[in-house]
Amino acid sequence: MASGGDDLVKYITEKVVVYMEDPKASRERRKAEKQPWSEKWFGMLPLGWSIWRSNWARNSKK
Repeated sequence: MASGGDDLVKYITEKVVVYMEDPKASRERRKAEKQPWSEKWFGMLPLGWSIWRSNWARNSKK
């Protein structure tokens, strides 16, 4: 029976091999397609807050 350490080494090795065999352009495209962490973790809240703040700043200048 394989121990947990052997499984971990096998998993990490598989991930590294897949990463190394993947063309660089593909990795860069996938990285560019990622959404910002603020939207990932907080959804539309940062966007709504920034719109509210910009409208508030614009209205206060009048």
